[in-house]
Amino acid sequence: MGKKKQQDEIEHWQKRLLKVQHAYARDGRKAMVVLEGWDAAGKGGLIRRIAAGLDPRPLKVWRIGAPGKEELGAHWLRRFWVKVPGAGEIAIFDRSWYGRVLVERVEGFAKPHEWERAYAEINDWEASLAAEGYRIVKLFLDVTPEEQLDRFRDRYNEPAKRWKLTEDDLRNRERWAEYEAAYADMMARTGTDHAPWVHIDFNSKHKGRIDGFKTIEAALAKGVDLAWPDVSPAIHDFFGS
Repeated sequence: MGKKKQQDEIEHWQKRLLKVQHAYARDGRKAMVVLEGWDAAGKGGLIRRIAAGLDPRPLKVWRIGAPGKEELGAHWLRRFWVKVPGAGEIAIFDRSWYGRVLVERVEGFAKPHEWERAYAEINDWEASLAAEGYRIVKLFLDVTPEEQLDRFRDRYNEPAKRWKLTEDDLRNRERWAEYEAAYADMMARTGTDHAPWVHIDFNSKHKGRIDGFKTIEAALAKGVDLAWPDVSPAIHDFFGS
């Protein structure tokens, strides 16, 4: 597929997702989109294309890194509670609270009893959000070790993208099997009816992006009136219609 056709396809799904966003803003609905996956899987590229087609005002994008000193002194979920979107907003999380059962588990930043307990804490938290009307969409972006290495090499060979490559990225490849087991446990133990995990093959960037758009749009649009917001009767009267 040529680049022009790929861009046309992206724009088609951007417009569909924009219609969903308008419906959420109109009705005061709330949604949280969680992206987890391997380094260089494509989280940033998908988020950029989603955000490019949406109204930035009711959109929140959170890039989650390691907790700061103050955050370490509070309950580990607190830093995510304060990022929960308000009425009419959609929030996208580039990594999330699932770091507790991923990097914190594999790297030993959380003790075994802490990350084991986190599965239930996460399920309870997401259940409480769903009960309050939040729509939760969770995507796992998957690539093979070979594809990841190719993308790392591409980053290294392009000066404008080298900043994306870290020593941790390379070191984490040595623990691939441990991270793979952590991802499998995450999806098995926290996939629920109200917040299921969707596995997306991102070995093809374009196909992965389209599948991501389709998954998010379908999950957020289900049961929602997607008619464009109308004006008040007084405005109709003014224009004589």
